Amino acid sequence: MENTSRPSNPVGWFEIYVDDMTRAKTFYQAVFERPLENIPIEHDKELHMCMFPMEAEATGAAGALVKSPHLGPGTGGTLIYFTCADCAVQASRVADNGGTVFEKKKSIGQYGFIAIVRDTEGNTIGLHSMQ
Repeated sequence: MENTSRPSNPVGWFEIYVDDMTRAKTFYQAVFERPLENIPIEHDKELHMCMFPMEAEATGAAGALVKSPHLGPGTGGTLIYFTCADCAVQASRVADNGGTVFEKKKSIGQYGFIAIVRDTEGNTIGLHSMQ
C-alpha cells in the first residue's frame, strides 16, 4: 500500500520542564512575544502545563512548559530550536528576562543562523532563523 499522506517533520510535540511555572511562562512570553495558555490537567493536580500557541495545519511542532513532580529542568540531552524571523531579536530579549545567552547569532551556512540560550529554569534552547 502506497503512503499518500502529506510528509511531516519528525517532531510532533515537545515539553520543556520547569521548576517555577510563573517565572518560566513570563520568560517565554517576553522572549517570543506570544501568550502561553494554561492547560487544565484534571487527572493530576501536581502537573501544570502552559502550551505555546499552535495552529493545527501549520508546519512545525507544538509544545508546552511542564511543571511535574516526576521530571525537572536541566542541561543536556535534547536541544529544541525555536523558529524565528531573525534569531538575534529573540536572543536580545533573553538576558533582560532572566536568561543567559551562550552563543550569539552565528551562521550555519546554507541552513541559516542560530543562537543558543538558557532560560530561567536552566534549560538550554536554540533559536533558528534563515536571516
